[in-house]
Amino acid sequence: MTFHAAAMTDQTLSSAGEGWWPRLRRWVVPLFGIAVLGLLISHAHKVDWKGAWYALTHYPPGLLLAVLGLATVSHCIYGCYDLIGRRHTRHRLPVWRTWAIAMASYALNLNLGALVGGMALRARLYSRSGLGDFTIAQVIGTGLATNWMGYGLLAGSLFAAGLIEPPPQARLESTTLRLLGVALVLMAACYVLACAWASGREWVVRGKHLRLPSPGLALVQLCVSAVNWALMGAMMYLLLGQHIPYGTTLCVLLAASIAGVFIPVPGGLGVLEAVYLALLSGSMKQGAIMGAILAYRALYYLVPLGGGLLLYAFLEHYASRHPATLVDPPHAAASR
Repeated sequence: MTFHAAAMTDQTLSSAGEGWWPRLRRWVVPLFGIAVLGLLISHAHKVDWKGAWYALTHYPPGLLLAVLGLATVSHCIYGCYDLIGRRHTRHRLPVWRTWAIAMASYALNLNLGALVGGMALRARLYSRSGLGDFTIAQVIGTGLATNWMGYGLLAGSLFAAGLIEPPPQARLESTTLRLLGVALVLMAACYVLACAWASGREWVVRGKHLRLPSPGLALVQLCVSAVNWALMGAMMYLLLGQHIPYGTTLCVLLAASIAGVFIPVPGGLGVLEAVYLALLSGSMKQGAIMGAILAYRALYYLVPLGGGLLLYAFLEHYASRHPATLVDPPHAAASR
């Protein structure tokens, strides 16, 4: 493609982006959020809150400690996503600082939303550490790929193998579920194949070097992420008293997680509750389900939030005491 053609393409895409979609999104997103909020409020009075409180206050301390341990391990594993990005981009920020930035960002991401915790805060901390914008974007992009490709591999494998029987409330045929599973597994497989095909290849975009992870690193991405999602499912399995099969519990969690992506509510507030109540209310009492969800939110969202805020404060203090030095990869530094 010539430079003139590329410029025309960019201009066309820019014009399209400035056209109908931004104006439509300005109205659709708030209206969609209001509709979801209204739906939750209209169903709030139907929830057995007394039963939920009873279930929440009658968990054995040992069980809560076990779930908190799984939550801690899950957050630590998520911190490794940025270590994968560090290996891929070859930046020279110390391992401990890379991991700490990911941990603090994830805790705030869960409670404040992806734009604040997952991107803005992470970009600030990395920038103060000496990374350039392009390297930061690659690290964040690698983390997103790690999270969702592992999600696709795990969810797709469960669906395609027929290990999960959809609850009656889902009104979803097992054949449809298997086809969806095959598509998700193919998505993950295509990612690994694309990394293998592009091994050793680099593209220069506006003077910046861009490449895909190696196939070995891509496999690590899938495995690490799949283990992390499986741990989150294990937490809910324990909190539900092991009354619901682990595969079904994990399936519902995966469905709630993808639903939360499309509903712009910080922390997916209300989405997790709605999905679990819709799919499992015929198998368990609503009070027990809500008690499990509240305990899950407390142990996986709120408790780590305190640690994330302390870690964020430490990282900001450390950055103010240690002026940023250049830690970009050599080729990125040379192209600045």
